[in-house]
Amino acid sequence: MRKRDFLSTPTRPLSIDQQKTVGALLEKMEGVSFQGRSLGIAYKIWKAMLKDRVMIMMGMSGAMVPAGMRRLVVFLIQNRLIDALVSTGANFFHDIHETLGERHYQCSPNIDDVALQKALIDRMYDTLADEERFRRHDAFIGQFAAGLDQSRPYTTREFLNLLGKELAKRAREDGIVSAAAKANIPLYCPAIGDSSIGIGIAENRHIGRNRLTFDVVGDVLETARLAADSPASSVIYFGGGTPKNFVNQTEVTATFIRNRHNGHKYALQIITDAAHWGGLSGCTFEEAQSWGKIAHDAKMVTVHCDSTIAMPMLVTGLSEQKDLIRKRRKPLFEMDRELKFRFPR
Repeated sequence: MRKRDFLSTPTRPLSIDQQKTVGALLEKMEGVSFQGRSLGIAYKIWKAMLKDRVMIMMGMSGAMVPAGMRRLVVFLIQNRLIDALVSTGANFFHDIHETLGERHYQCSPNIDDVALQKALIDRMYDTLADEERFRRHDAFIGQFAAGLDQSRPYTTREFLNLLGKELAKRAREDGIVSAAAKANIPLYCPAIGDSSIGIGIAENRHIGRNRLTFDVVGDVLETARLAADSPASSVIYFGGGTPKNFVNQTEVTATFIRNRHNGHKYALQIITDAAHWGGLSGCTFEEAQSWGKIAHDAKMVTVHCDSTIAMPMLVTGLSEQKDLIRKRRKPLFEMDRELKFRFPR
């Protein structure tokens, strides 16, 4: 290549103008460098997903609900900017906690943790929660589980859908779980035992009230069908961990349903982990291509950024795209014991 081939696309310094919208800012950020450009590209790719006929699956880890991101995720669900959400049991539990009227609280990360424990207060970096009120909601979830049919297992999707319907009866403001139940959006929690949801059900079993079991292999098959039976699939990640791999692997498991490899057509991730430690949370989409998880020609971007910075900007920018939201050809779900869905023509 010649010198001028390398120097063909100049950066475009940001300027302040009359387009004072977050979306306009994100579009201009495609012309800058570093993670600002990556964030602008992420916005462009998410909009491309919404214009295409694809299944949009989102993975979310970290303490996003205590950090104040709950209403943003509810907006994504209610406006069908995503079609399925995989998250941690902790995020779903914290969402249930707030849906039932409780709150999380700010603090200094340098607070006395021994004093907090003596007061039965839990800390997530600079955010606090009341352990005694958590325990009440552990009991609520355990009692809910005890009221279900104990003779058969439940996928986490079916369990969370039924729990969301119960929460909707009590909620003054819908949270993630109740909004998903109302919108017929599937939620999955592959590590549900690793959370207060699992603790609440286990405590209830300990006192002899339930024998509920989860069919996590059923979750694997359902999410494989989301990828296999859709025109194409796409992924969005806020953080890594189990939710990221569980969504990513859907294009691997889909191969034994449709007998061919596709890979996710679009992929964007907001992460803070680095790839060179070898962990899944920081792995690149290029690495995922070696597993067949991401399409060879996928539109993809990684943004190295705190999700509590990137999510508000991306979701606010998308909220301004009213025509795009209205015209989207989204899959329609039937949330029975067996999940069914179809794409409108």
